[in-house]
Amino acid sequence: MNFGLSEEQQLIVETTRAFVENELYPHEAEVERTGHLRSDLIKELQAKAIAAGLYAANMPAEAGGAGLDTVSWLLYEKELGRANYALHWTCVARPSNILLAGTDEQKEKYLYPCIRGEKWDCLAMTEPGAGSDLRGMKATAVQDGDDWVLNGTKHFISHADLADFVIVFMASGEEEGPRGKRKKITAFFVDKGTPGFAVRDGYRNVSHRGYTNSILEFDDVRLPASQVLGDPHRGFEVANSWLGATRLQVAATCLGRAERALAHAIDYAATREQFGQKISKFQGVSFKLADMATELKAANLLTFEAGWKVDQGTITDEDMAMAKLKATEVLAFIADEAIQIHGGMGLMDDLPLERIWRDARVERIWEGTSEIQRHIISRALLRAVGG
Repeated sequence: MNFGLSEEQQLIVETTRAFVENELYPHEAEVERTGHLRSDLIKELQAKAIAAGLYAANMPAEAGGAGLDTVSWLLYEKELGRANYALHWTCVARPSNILLAGTDEQKEKYLYPCIRGEKWDCLAMTEPGAGSDLRGMKATAVQDGDDWVLNGTKHFISHADLADFVIVFMASGEEEGPRGKRKKITAFFVDKGTPGFAVRDGYRNVSHRGYTNSILEFDDVRLPASQVLGDPHRGFEVANSWLGATRLQVAATCLGRAERALAHAIDYAATREQFGQKISKFQGVSFKLADMATELKAANLLTFEAGWKVDQGTITDEDMAMAKLKATEVLAFIADEAIQIHGGMGLMDDLPLERIWRDARVERIWEGTSEIQRHIISRALLRAVGG
């Protein structure tokens, strides 16, 4: 693994960081204060992101994206992650790569408009009674002739209020598994406005202001077979094939915010005076900085090694789990210590630290909780010795 950046990768970092600092940072205070991302601001920043070549950069070149290798994509995600989540996720959208699993007709209807900035997508798996346990979902899809009829509720669905369509996963039958019967899962495209499909306001969230969650209700939603994504009853295979790298995306965006928090802590420690000297002279502060920097480097190495392994075709589930686990927990640690170094000022909204601290909390929950990541890692360790 080459630890240096190529000229192209360095350009990606510099271009993305400049966009984040010049175009996104100035709007953070408004979004944090109002909890709302104005539609005119979305359109303005979206146009600038498209012009800068940063929009949908996660997509392959043949689909109209930037065609980045995984390491370059993670460098890009890391820089975007420095900003308020609603600003970078909505205005510099990265459509879900599960859209690449669609048929040619589905790509024309859903994928390409998302890449061009004409539509937004969202994914719906989680239910009120089934979070990490996707096999425990209660929402159903039942075949009726050539159609499917969907019923049930999903919640915690990110930016569904903005999305033009949802990719929803439904229980569509049962099959025998090693531990008895288990549910089959099928994925569907559901357009907003489809009869029986409703998007309700979600919950007030301490993390990521302006980045909304919604409750989705399906009441006898009738869909033709052409709306199935992948093969019927093979929704898990579709998800596992296309969504694994989202854990690396979470890790990378966490690294960006952790770097920003650490930079604030270093600058403050180097300039703030107490008891006649800079507080960086006190071991209680300087050792905190040393621990923060060391933990951040470890998280960076795990994340980018995993990205490198994706490009080499050697990635494992535990590689991605380790990266996600380490990066999200390091972000929480650095955000907390950065506030401690700043004292009371760290909790004031004059600085981004209290936001980074709040936002860090959800990262250990979504895209697989820290406990799920530890389960994946320990299962791999024990399986190797028959445990």
